[in-house]
Formats: sequence, C-alpha cells, structure tokens
Amino acid sequence: MRWVYLAIIILFAAATIIFVLQNLEAVTMSFLGSNARVPLALLVAVAYLLGAATGGSLFALLRRSYEGSKAG
Repeated sequence: MRWVYLAIIILFAAATIIFVLQNLEAVTMSFLGSNARVPLALLVAVAYLLGAATGGSLFALLRRSYEGSKAG
C-alpha cells in the first residue's frame, strides 16, 4: 500500500509542476478594492493552501464539538 501512496504523491507533484510551467502568465486579482497582478499558478496555490487550512480547522472544530456533546 505504501507504493500506491508514493505513486499518487508523485503523480500529484508531476501534475502540479506541469500546471505551474503552463500557467506562468500574470492575471489581475481584485480584493477589497485593491488590485494585484500575480502569476496564475501562485494565485491557485495560495487559494488551495488557504482552503486546506480553513477546511482542516473547521473539521477539528466540528470533531471537538461532537466529542464534547457526546461526553456531556
């Protein structure tokens, strides 16, 4: 099973590198009245990391709330 996980990680890393190399052009991003020109790959990576951080936090909060309600 370890080899399957390793293969999935390698495929995901390869797909990410291909995405970055094909999307180096800058796009304009607007947020709260300010504009910024950033590479598309960087914008997607930041959005993914923010989503992963907030999703993980929400999952932990829900799990803690469920365990607290079950104990009490």
